[in-house]
Amino acid sequence: MKNNTKSSGNTAKNSYFLPIASLIFSVAMFLLVGRAVANNAVLRSIFSCQAQGLGGLIPTINVWYQQGTNLSFIPAGEVIKKVWLNDPSQVTMDFDGPVCMQFGPKPNASSGDCKNSAANVIQLRRIQKLNIPGLPNTNNTLLTVVTEGQGRNKLYTFRVIYGTDNPEYHTLAIFPDPSGQEGACATVSQ
Repeated sequence: MKNNTKSSGNTAKNSYFLPIASLIFSVAMFLLVGRAVANNAVLRSIFSCQAQGLGGLIPTINVWYQQGTNLSFIPAGEVIKKVWLNDPSQVTMDFDGPVCMQFGPKPNASSGDCKNSAANVIQLRRIQKLNIPGLPNTNNTLLTVVTEGQGRNKLYTFRVIYGTDNPEYHTLAIFPDPSGQEGACATVSQ
């Protein structure tokens, strides 16, 4: 057998190259995967008190053409009782169950559908603007939601932002207020 004395010199050069190449590859993968995960976030969450605006800010929800955006009250254990959308010319709404509908000349809040509201999710979808006479042209609107849970009613307002780029998320989930975490939500004096 023949000994190769030149291989020991190459081994020293290769021993530095392999860890550096691995490090560069790992960093590149970390950056690419991290960016892909951030661009494809599926869930955005907010505490109930924040969604009610008790911290002084109106929460936002974005809607896009490519897909709908869900507003879920399932984690908070609340049932949607009533919903208003100030500008219905660019957004459609659907629900996962019955919701109180008050239309016509004599709306009645005690009718069957208002007593039996059982929706927990609102699905919002952006559409091409409809021309509704008397409705001003706006670049966002206000969504108001009244819910009931644990024997209490809650009022939520969301600024609906019309997105034109790729969707950032598909669900805004409302979670119950944190217990024992001071400062997570503003408290309102009674």
